[in-house]
Amino acid sequence: MLEITLHNGPARLGKWNNLITPTMLDSEEVAVVYDQAMPYEVPRALAEWSVEETILQAQDGDRNNMAVIHGAKYLDLRLECAMELEKLGYQNFLVANMDKLLKRPRDLVEMMVTIRETVNPNSSLYVSYCNPNHIPLLSYLGVDLFGDASCGYHALLGVMLTPDGNYPVDEYEICPAENCDTSYSGLLKYNKHSMDFVIREVKAHMKNGTLRNLVEMRCASSPETMAVLRILDADHSDFLLKYTGLY
Repeated sequence: MLEITLHNGPARLGKWNNLITPTMLDSEEVAVVYDQAMPYEVPRALAEWSVEETILQAQDGDRNNMAVIHGAKYLDLRLECAMELEKLGYQNFLVANMDKLLKRPRDLVEMMVTIRETVNPNSSLYVSYCNPNHIPLLSYLGVDLFGDASCGYHALLGVMLTPDGNYPVDEYEICPAENCDTSYSGLLKYNKHSMDFVIREVKAHMKNGTLRNLVEMRCASSPETMAVLRILDADHSDFLLKYTGLY
């Protein structure tokens, strides 16, 4: 269970398993309840089957592990899955298909706002795959936990992750070769450091009440994330104002 200690907008600073959230987790060490994975763009019948099987398998799972919120692109199925898993006693949730949601601004907004407003405030939301420049926005949407899977994936591709974007090392000479280890292990270490830095940056801005400023700066680096912020402001002002202090 997540103990919330501070809100800055919908973002939450809290305590989770002796860690201060938002925080980065080793994706390979996160225990996930057995589920029925399903791509994002599928017919509704397949998405319904995925939700049914996920809930069925979760009945025998460890309630301390991550339960997966499936439902593909269908918002009502996502909510059904989340609510049924919560009824079973789960309090930690992995949002499936985040890589696809990040490319669909309106879907991401509707999905995350509705899930965050539906599940218990003390339930944690986990994203297993995202880049560092997505973290401020996802934190602002109420995500608490971030997996480091993208760090290794991009290291394999020879891509350096930074707080503002991604750079293939064979195309962008950002640092002198003698000062940079562009091997897999070197990039993996660098990418994890970038993700850790951004999470610490998010925490600092939350404590100072300035997370929105950071979110706007990071969203400016991507058309998709800027679209998310504009849709969020236009369609869900109540969600934002609910935890925003008035001065």
